[in-house]
Amino acid sequence: MKRIAFILLCLFSGLRLAAAGTPPQATGDFDDADSAASEAKAPSVRLPANPDANLAVERVGPDDLLTLSVADSPELSRNFRVSADGTLALPMLKQHIPVAGKTTPEIEKAVGDELVNEQVLVQPVVSVSVAEYRSVPVSVSGAVRNPVTFQAVGEVRLLDALTRAGGLAQNAGPDILVSRPRLARLDPSQSFAQRVPVKELLVDANPDANIRLYGGEEIRVPQAGRVYVLGNIRHPGAFPLLDNEDLTVMKLIAESEGLMPFSKKVAFIYRVKPGMTSRDEIPVELNAILDRRAPDVPLMANDIFYVPDAKGRRITEQTLERMISFGVGTASGFLIFH
Repeated sequence: MKRIAFILLCLFSGLRLAAAGTPPQATGDFDDADSAASEAKAPSVRLPANPDANLAVERVGPDDLLTLSVADSPELSRNFRVSADGTLALPMLKQHIPVAGKTTPEIEKAVGDELVNEQVLVQPVVSVSVAEYRSVPVSVSGAVRNPVTFQAVGEVRLLDALTRAGGLAQNAGPDILVSRPRLARLDPSQSFAQRVPVKELLVDANPDANIRLYGGEEIRVPQAGRVYVLGNIRHPGAFPLLDNEDLTVMKLIAESEGLMPFSKKVAFIYRVKPGMTSRDEIPVELNAILDRRAPDVPLMANDIFYVPDAKGRRITEQTLERMISFGVGTASGFLIFH
């Protein structure tokens, strides 16, 4: 009977545990497997859309103008400029109040506490607002229509900055460079310099490319590479390129509206090798390319394409530089290849 009672007691205890929904304990092996699976599924993020939630909160910095209001204290109720060292100097207070990096509620508390500590007021009622920001500048330079520096007040994104700069210029390159020193200070091991493709931002409308700006960013739009067209051609000039991988001799001749009469059958590409100062001379058989007996020749940024006339001679280095200067001044268009 005792054995039967013991078995019934065990069964009853097991039923109570099952009814309570007690989960079974996993072994260490299963925990390791789950962790490995989670790590395998975790995406690799170069830079999160919001690297630090604290940056999204508007904080006061040096040179910002604050509007201070203290009840029953007209001498303290006016505008005060934050000093270069990030402190606030108020009348009747001996100590400067550190305010850089604080929000307005935090500044209200700091001012009230200092007024009490120096026995100026017993129960001060303090209100603080920001009249003017100067500590969150964003600069936009390079190949934009109107380079500009403005303050990143509120939610500001990359497209907003480019709009303030009047948009991209015609000679803008394929990438936008954004340096973010404030984020670099949060993590010194990272440079937080981003390269944003123009195509992803403007054509594909990728929301991840439209990064948020928190102040302190330097946005630079490099100019596109150029190819210089000189010699016996209808429209010589310097042609900006957005994508030099698809640029060839035939496309460049077409963009330059063709060759002039009595052009020589052989043209030349002058190209600077990496780390070198002199240019290599590469002959190009124009007739063979036009007759489809030879493949079209790809061009690179900073190449000089020269078409001599039938009586012309190969140009020297000095003549080449003079012709480049002339070509830049008479540029008549630009190439855009996708």
